[in-house]
Amino acid sequence: MDKFFILFQNIVPQHLLSRCTGFLAGLRHPEWLKNWLIKQFIRQYDVDMSQAAEPDYTRYDCFNDFFTRPLRDDARPLDDADILCPADGAISQLGDIANGLLFQAKGRFFAAEDLLGGDAVRAAQFQGGKFATIYLSPKDYHRVHMPVAGRLTGTCYIPGQLFSVNGTTAENVDRLFARNERLVCYFDTASGPMAMVLVGAMVVAGIETVWSGQVAPPPKKPVSVDYLTLPEPVELAQGDEMGRFMLGSTVILLFPEGAMDFDERYLAGASTVMGERLGAYQ
Repeated sequence: MDKFFILFQNIVPQHLLSRCTGFLAGLRHPEWLKNWLIKQFIRQYDVDMSQAAEPDYTRYDCFNDFFTRPLRDDARPLDDADILCPADGAISQLGDIANGLLFQAKGRFFAAEDLLGGDAVRAAQFQGGKFATIYLSPKDYHRVHMPVAGRLTGTCYIPGQLFSVNGTTAENVDRLFARNERLVCYFDTASGPMAMVLVGAMVVAGIETVWSGQVAPPPKKPVSVDYLTLPEPVELAQGDEMGRFMLGSTVILLFPEGAMDFDERYLAGASTVMGERLGAYQ
């Protein structure tokens, strides 16, 4: 079954399927169909609506609004910690960036330089540092928040494929996260530079940020923006929302050498929620 799943992903028109999904997820009419689809999704994935700011699923105008629903103000209290988890989900992997490589799964690695779109200068900033890969499943809260306070210095949209990012695909597709469509966001923080990589995936209809709206899918070419040259800086506090996924995907955090250590309770596969302690400054 795993081999068939990987084969299916290689032969299916990934972008067409994802864009069609995005179109359907944005439909507001007929209302009965929209409500039926949301209800089936809640049942299938056992979504906890009690934490949502609007728990009545029929009140959402479209599936996308439901999927990116905000939570109650008290649903995700922030731990008193240097570095917080940016999203609900599971820690797929975390550890050292050794020889410029990040561990993916089952003996597979990918290069930080490839993940960052071939930017050798940016990748060098994270040599010997730390990384964490956080997978957001369909039932999770899908807004992404700042693990630390930071000033946005630049972004780079990188076109790519749209493989699923679940465990099965991670174990069987080489350089998965460095091949998929993604948005890299660079920040200056109290502990130095930090990169947050929002990775697209199959049937993910789009990636949004709070400062520029929908980023993916734009034209199929790399798009870089230097935010240091803009008259109004983008500065976000710890815990602030920075982006969201239109359907589930993955966030990868990169920190420089000597900047931080992860909380020792975190191992690959550990579940987490936004706002929990992820690590501390060294």
